[in-house]
Amino acid sequence: MNRRYHYVGPAEIRDQTRAGSPGHVISDQNDLADWLQKQAAEDRAEPFTFVVDVRGNLRLAPQRSEHVACAGGAPVLSAGEISFAWDGTRWLVSEISNQSTGYCPDVQPWTAVKAALLRAGIDHPDAFTRPIVFRRCPRCRQRNIVKDDDFACGVCQAPLPRIWNVDQPD
Repeated sequence: MNRRYHYVGPAEIRDQTRAGSPGHVISDQNDLADWLQKQAAEDRAEPFTFVVDVRGNLRLAPQRSEHVACAGGAPVLSAGEISFAWDGTRWLVSEISNQSTGYCPDVQPWTAVKAALLRAGIDHPDAFTRPIVFRRCPRCRQRNIVKDDDFACGVCQAPLPRIWNVDQPD
């Protein structure tokens, strides 16, 4: 069973999200190619926002989109940033991370991402190419990105838990 990640970012960003206008569902290679063709050339050179919705669908939006908007305000199985490259015959994932400060997913949701990419027939790496470790400080409640295996809060220096704990909203 995949964990569902709920939005934990700022309420004002969530409140700006229009329900019913989530990111584009990518169901196969043709759908991906069509969607990418509609994006501006400069946008194709940057990572895109992605989520895997609770039905296991890969959803894409331009990079400047919020993950909560891409998800239509709903919980997700994973979220992050994704880049594609053309190999001469088809699009494939060149880089992918779980970087989403709105959902702060753990690195374990790779299985949901992998399943969504396999279902769509999109070649991909074996894991996140840039995994991000998120933790919430038990003392000051600040969301943190753990860098260099330093599990200390960037705000108050309190120790951060070794297990994912970012499931409470701000």
